[in-house]
Amino acid sequence: MKEIIKSQYKSPVYNVQAVPIEKIQANSYNPNAVAPPEMKLLYQSIKEDGYTMPIVCYYLADIDRYEIVDGYHRYTIMKTHKDIYDRENGLLPVVIIDKDISNRMASTIRHNRARGAHSIELMTHIVAELTQSGMSDAWILKNIGMDADELLRLKQITGLREIFSNKEFSNSLEFKQE
Repeated sequence: MKEIIKSQYKSPVYNVQAVPIEKIQANSYNPNAVAPPEMKLLYQSIKEDGYTMPIVCYYLADIDRYEIVDGYHRYTIMKTHKDIYDRENGLLPVVIIDKDISNRMASTIRHNRARGAHSIELMTHIVAELTQSGMSDAWILKNIGMDADELLRLKQITGLREIFSNKEFSNSLEFKQE
């Protein structure tokens, strides 16, 4: 079956390999940075869901190592979290691309830029649905990776009274009706 898959499909994802993390190294050209809150969310995602996307690498045959093209932050999670390392037995899912350095650099940028951004409208809808289904703010903050200010802003955008129904508000501002 493996030979059928290899001959039928050309995409690297059909040939994922389990590679010891000690044989994997970062590249020197990735301009992408991930802020601490997103790294925390990435850790939680890998902890809860496992590795759902392989690391993209180029094989350096002369030194028998794999250089990361895409997936540096997923790699970093395993390097910095013993629980993930132990659970995965120190192995990362890797796919190999065979490209020269210029094309690997271009591939890294394409991977970084293709991730996109979340739509505010869709995020407010998700927050509203989660709240209406009984999920607490603490649950949403933890599982969606938001901070309290962002959650409040998304709730305010929706304009749904139900979202604030379980909150107490102070009477610090009172308006006089005339």
